[in-house]
Amino acid sequence: MSTDVSTRTNRRTLYFGLSVLAGLVLGALLGFVAKQTGTAWLTTTLKTIGNIFTSLLQFTVIPLVFTAIVVGVTSLRGLGGGRTAARLGGKTLLWFGITSLIAVLIGIVVGLISGAGKGVSVKPSEATVARLADRAQGDWLTVLNGLVPDNLFTAFSNGEVLQVVFVAVLVGIATYALGERAAPFVAFNQAAFDIIQKVLGWIIRLAPLGVLGLIGTAFATYGNQFFKPLLSLIAAVYIAALLVLFVVYPVLLKFVGEVSPRTFFAKAWTALQFAFVSRSSGATLPLSRQTAVNLGVEPGYAGFAVPLGTTTKMDGCAALYPAIATIFIANLFGVSLGFWQYVGIVAVAVFGSFATAGTTGWFTMLTLTLSTIGLPAEVVATGVAIVYGVDPILDMIRTATNVAGQITVPVLVARGEGLLDDEVLNAPSGPPLLDDQPAPAEPAPKDKDLVTA
Repeated sequence: MSTDVSTRTNRRTLYFGLSVLAGLVLGALLGFVAKQTGTAWLTTTLKTIGNIFTSLLQFTVIPLVFTAIVVGVTSLRGLGGGRTAARLGGKTLLWFGITSLIAVLIGIVVGLISGAGKGVSVKPSEATVARLADRAQGDWLTVLNGLVPDNLFTAFSNGEVLQVVFVAVLVGIATYALGERAAPFVAFNQAAFDIIQKVLGWIIRLAPLGVLGLIGTAFATYGNQFFKPLLSLIAAVYIAALLVLFVVYPVLLKFVGEVSPRTFFAKAWTALQFAFVSRSSGATLPLSRQTAVNLGVEPGYAGFAVPLGTTTKMDGCAALYPAIATIFIANLFGVSLGFWQYVGIVAVAVFGSFATAGTTGWFTMLTLTLSTIGLPAEVVATGVAIVYGVDPILDMIRTATNVAGQITVPVLVARGEGLLDDEVLNAPSGPPLLDDQPAPAEPAPKDKDLVTA
C-alpha cells in the first residue's frame, strides 16, 4: 500500500516538474523568436500571460502573510507556553542569522573569485535610470520609518508587506495573550488562510503556463542586449546560490538536523520549483509550510517559523545577491572596496534582512547595501539600472534559495527541540497543495495554556 502511495507521489512530483520545465523551455523559445522576428503580438501575448499569473499570485500574498503569522504565533501555545515560544523564536532567529552569514560570505567569495563586472561595458537606458532613481532607496531610517503604518487599511491596500508583518505580529501576540477569548478571531484567520491556500492551489496548477509567459517576456524584452554583458553577474549569482542550496543546506541538514538531504529535496522539490517559477516567497508560503510539516516538523511550530521566515529569511535576495551585485557594480565603475566595506556588506545581510519583505526586497537590500558602504549616488543609480535588466533571470534562483532556507531552518530547530517526527519524515507525502490532501490541523491548545501569561 505504501509503495503505491509513494509511486503516485513520485509521479505527481515528476509530472509537475516536467510541465514546469516544458513551460520554461517553450517560453524561452517563443521569447527568442519574438525578439528576433519583431513579432509584437507574440511579445504582447507572452507579457499578458505573465502579468496575469503574477497578479494572481500577488493578490494572495498579503492575506496569506497576515493570516499565517497570526495563526502561527497563537499555535505556539500548544507547545508549552510563553517561555517555550520565546525559546523557539530566539533559536529560529539565531539560525536565520547564522545561515544569512554563511550565504553572504559565500556571495563575497564567489564575487571576488569570479571578478564579476571587470572589463564589462554596458549602458542602461536613461529612462530606466530615471525610473529606478524615483523609487524609494533602501536606508536604515526609511526601513524604520516605514515599519509602522499610519493607516491599517492603507498598509493592506497598498501591499506594504513589511507593515502588514508588523501588524500581524502584534495581533498574533495579542491573541496569544488573550487565550480563549480570542479563539473566534483565531478560528476566522485559520479559515481565511485555508480558503486562500485552496485558491492558491488552483493557481499553482497554472505554473507551467505562468513560467512560459514570464520567461518568454524576459527573452522577448531583453534578448542579448543585457544577457551577454552581464553573463559574469548571472553566473556568479547562480554559482553562489547553488552552493548554498546543494552544499550548505545539505550539510546542515545532515549533521545538525540529522535529515537525509535526499529526503529533504524529494519533499521540498515542488515548493522550490514553484518558488523558482513564481519568484515569490510569499506566494510559496503554503507549500513551504506544508513541506516543513511533511518533513516531520511539528505543525504548530511550522505554522510559526515558516511564515516568519517568508518575510525575514532571504538568503538569496538579502545575503548572497547584494554581496555579488555590489562587487559587480564596484568593478564595473572601477571602485576598489576596502575591508570595512566588506564588513558593511556582511552586517547589512545579517541585520537588515527584515527589510526584504515584499516584492521589491532585492531592490531594498541592494540599495541599502550600496548606500551603507558609501558608493556615490550616481554609481548606485546607474549600477542598479544595469543589473535590473536581468533581474527576472536572477530572481528565480534567488527565490528558490530563499524558500529552501525557510524550510531548512525550522527542520534544524525542530530537531534540536525534539519537535521533529521521524515517522512523518520518512513517510511518503504528495506534492503540497497538488495532491488534494488536507493540511494537518493545528494542535488543540491545552486547558492550562489558555491562561493568560
